[in-house]
Amino acid sequence: MTTTQLDTVAVALDGITRTYKSRAGEVHALRGVTHAFARGSFTAIMGPSGSGKSTLLQVAAGLDRPTRGEVVVGGRPIGRLGQTALTKLRRTAMGFVFQSYNLLDALTAYDNVALPSRLAGRRVERTAVLAALSQVGLDGLAKRRPPELSGGQQQRVAIARALHSSPDVLFADEPTGALDRSSGRQVLELLRAASNQEGQTVVMVTHDPLAASYAHTALFLADGLVVGRLDRADATGIAAFMSELER
Repeated sequence: MTTTQLDTVAVALDGITRTYKSRAGEVHALRGVTHAFARGSFTAIMGPSGSGKSTLLQVAAGLDRPTRGEVVVGGRPIGRLGQTALTKLRRTAMGFVFQSYNLLDALTAYDNVALPSRLAGRRVERTAVLAALSQVGLDGLAKRRPPELSGGQQQRVAIARALHSSPDVLFADEPTGALDRSSGRQVLELLRAASNQEGQTVVMVTHDPLAASYAHTALFLADGLVVGRLDRADATGIAAFMSELER
């Protein structure tokens, strides 16, 4: 990949293979995946159960190491980084949103949003934290703790936390899986706004065609390989493609 191409790519996967050992033998979760996620894009990763979609996200985010191949984030090959440098890169260049929210119940919404910056040793600007909460529609709830919030509100705190540090890439793993339809729609609109308005790259794993329709691109995996993509597709078209994969 040329320098010019890298300037337009947020995350690049080059020949990624991930193999696990189990009692039944080797499990090939990824089988030589090559793909580039453009800066400012919103990509939904889809596929049948066991297709490798969550493994792909974990490898792309540096949460798991590939067996073979190279991952480049922001122009930096992360396989060459030590654990300390990789942790620093995740804290500064990446944001994470998971189905389980991963909030600390003992902390307020404000402190949950500020926590990654504090862990990274950065100064926390109160106005920036409150602006992040306002951005996700949680004005006036900064002092609430997670048990005092609805599931949708907790997920929006998680998104505010991810957006607060202005990461280059936001990774989301089934972010609407535990939410009702209305809350899920609000979360998806926030992710789309992060891409369309803030220019952030969003990589989201989902099993839901409606959720995937919010993305610019739906990328399909099967048996550890990329087997197709749809651009600007609606939920019906995405569901039809998935049906063909699951036959």
